[in-house]
Amino acid sequence: MNILKLTGEIELLSGLHIGGGDDTMKIGGIDNGVIKDINSDKPYIPGSSLKGKMRSLLEWDIGVVGICEGNPLSSKYLKDIKFKIEDDRQKAQTLLKLFGDKDGEHGITRISVGDCQITDEMKKKEENGDIKLSEAKYENVIDRKKGTASNPRQTERVPAGVKFNFDIRVKILPEDDEKEFKEMIERGLELIENDYLGGSGSRGYGRVRFIETKWE
Repeated sequence: MNILKLTGEIELLSGLHIGGGDDTMKIGGIDNGVIKDINSDKPYIPGSSLKGKMRSLLEWDIGVVGICEGNPLSSKYLKDIKFKIEDDRQKAQTLLKLFGDKDGEHGITRISVGDCQITDEMKKKEENGDIKLSEAKYENVIDRKKGTASNPRQTERVPAGVKFNFDIRVKILPEDDEKEFKEMIERGLELIENDYLGGSGSRGYGRVRFIETKWE
């Protein structure tokens, strides 16, 4: 078995919100906070968020979402007539090997995505007072008849320009095609760049790009 590693940075092009699940009511505080490291109190991107977004977009990309009726792709759906086309079947099998198959026909999950922490460069800039790692964005609901704002709330975001490290690792077994795995992961990152990461993407949140990427 061989283990490949893809590393690089995620640069935010717009504010990013990945919720922290804070159920504490704070008078005058943020209504919807971002997830933060419990020790450093700095925001991070959970590996599960990055991995889940990659898989979701890749399933759309290879055209299996309708077949699976909204469920994650698994090997039981490979009986569909779509997969009589060899190229479609091969892409679906590669995805299942990478991200996992709940029906278990394609072995162990090969991909592991680590939590994405703030880069050292960003930490130094924050310490020097050059940047902030979070911002409060005010949002309202517009009354369609009156044209007035109501229900004001604050959403916390990591502002544009902040960078995170990312680390993706892939197990390569003797029967695996390393090139196919690399191409699918790179395609997944490309799809995220063209879509968004985190919540409220339809309102412009979560635009990112992946930089300084390299395979080891």
